[in-house]
Amino acid sequence: MAAAERIVIENCAIATVDADGTEYASGHLVLAGDRIESVGAGPAPEGLSDVTRRIDATGHLATPGLVNTHHHFYQWLTRGLATDHNLFDWLVALYPTWARLDEDMVYTAAQGSLAMMARGGVTTAMDHHYVYPRGTGDLSGAIIRAARETGVRFTLARGSMDRGESDGGLPPDFAVETLDDALAATEATVREHHDSSFGALTQIAVAPCSPFSVSTELMRRGAELARSLGVRLHTHGSETVEEEKFCHELFGMGPTDYFESTGWLGEDVWMAHCVHMNDSDIAAFARTGTGVAHCPSSNARLAAGIARVPDMLRAGVPVGLGVDGTASNESGELHTELRNALLVNRLGPHRESALTARQALRLGTFGGAQVLGRAGEIGSLEPGKLADLVLWRMDTLAHASIADPVAALVLGAAAPVTASFVGGRQIVADGRLLHMDEEAVARATRAEARRLARIAGQA
Repeated sequence: MAAAERIVIENCAIATVDADGTEYASGHLVLAGDRIESVGAGPAPEGLSDVTRRIDATGHLATPGLVNTHHHFYQWLTRGLATDHNLFDWLVALYPTWARLDEDMVYTAAQGSLAMMARGGVTTAMDHHYVYPRGTGDLSGAIIRAARETGVRFTLARGSMDRGESDGGLPPDFAVETLDDALAATEATVREHHDSSFGALTQIAVAPCSPFSVSTELMRRGAELARSLGVRLHTHGSETVEEEKFCHELFGMGPTDYFESTGWLGEDVWMAHCVHMNDSDIAAFARTGTGVAHCPSSNARLAAGIARVPDMLRAGVPVGLGVDGTASNESGELHTELRNALLVNRLGPHRESALTARQALRLGTFGGAQVLGRAGEIGSLEPGKLADLVLWRMDTLAHASIADPVAALVLGAAAPVTASFVGGRQIVADGRLLHMDEEAVARATRAEARRLARIAGQA
């Protein structure tokens, strides 16, 4: 889109999710090139030049695009398995299958995961991929290619594991990397694909999998590598009571103290889950600016527990939302996590005061942008920010009788996405992807899931 081209959106409710929580019952947005030029009440300013499109968004709510902060795309091929397991038993059941992944499977699974999120309002996605069986092709490149084809903004958290079964880990030995190979491959991925510029479509983070699947040396050297390259750090943390017990037995300390001892707390770090955090853990995250990816559906599916999100927010911890892998959240949609985050947290000690609908929306937008280190670019609708936004239809049977559009979006049924823009480029129209063939992706994912099951069964 040329810099002078403008798209004008009018007559919609707007939740800007800016610092003041500004909202308009009926307002406008003007997109100029890849940026938001103006947002405000009433119709757009008169006399705008180079307007190539006008959208009458009557009956819609405009919000920032949703930002996903934790996912495992490859799991699209193993949905619906091990449905009654806790985390460790679930991993033991599925690692033998995941160890048989190849490049075609990973690419197709990424297509399925990305398509499901994008058609549901996600404009910035991330994938924590850490399964790199030997001799299976360019898995990172395949994931990045799928993201570019979908049109979303994307962070690949290049994961790694160097603790196989023979070292007391869970994955088969042939599905893990050596320490040096993992570091070298991660560095190569950053150097080839990471874009640090404003408006970047592809960024890379350094992401050893978890304390129980990687060595302490990989944790330490991974943090050093990330900081030498100027990229962010991501891993799983404090997900289950079993993990906490593992850390105490192996390292003589809890997960948060272990992370701090290996250089894994800081403003450039975000952790997935953080369910089992005590007051001192939360204080350490707040003190260091360490972020959290809250995954309520996955935590419920694996019976991990309820993360203390209200306490984290009150302490000043950056918190975003994550789908998590679709083998532990089969819907694969982030907009359902808005509702689940609110409902699940109200089952905790804070009850009805745990989260509001607007706090839930902030988690899924600006909170996610903070966690990914992109709050200056995305996550709110403000002039100068990137034109990443969604128009949700609110005048159908599902929502028309709810006067508050934000409450309708968060508490109601999944709202239809009429339009979704990434940098001013539309990627969804009337609930359909514009740059991918959904039916073809569905056929391909089904075929690859069957092929993976067959290969794993033969092994």
